Amino acid sequence: QVQLVESGGGLVQAGGSLRLSCAASGRIFSRYTMGWFRQAPGKDREFVAAIRWSGGNTYYADSVKGRFTISGDNAKNMVYLQMNSLKPEDTAVYYCAADPEYSGRNYYEYDYWGRGTQVTVSS
Repeated sequence: QVQLVESGGGLVQAGGSLRLSCAASGRIFSRYTMGWFRQAPGKDREFVAAIRWSGGNTYYADSVKGRFTISGDNAKNMVYLQMNSLKPEDTAVYYCAADPEYSGRNYYEYDYWGRGTQVTVSS
């Protein structure tokens, strides 16, 4: 089993920055992919970014490319999402996810999820 706990959410003005953290515990292996997703009220959960532990390859949604950066610390089993130039449309609950086999953008393919952290961007 894998447990994920997000932190770092909050209220920020448009143009500001936040850094989300995801602490992973349990049986995390090098083949895992760690992802960040978000869900705004009334909308589907959407892919934000992902990183593969092995090789460190990263992937981003077009809407956040150039503004958000995903990174990981294998030794600490931590994944981070640095969010810069935040916009009101980035407001959502942000979830950390992990999967040992899948490395794509479909949220329903990820096996493990955290409970989420709220990010609110005011205009």
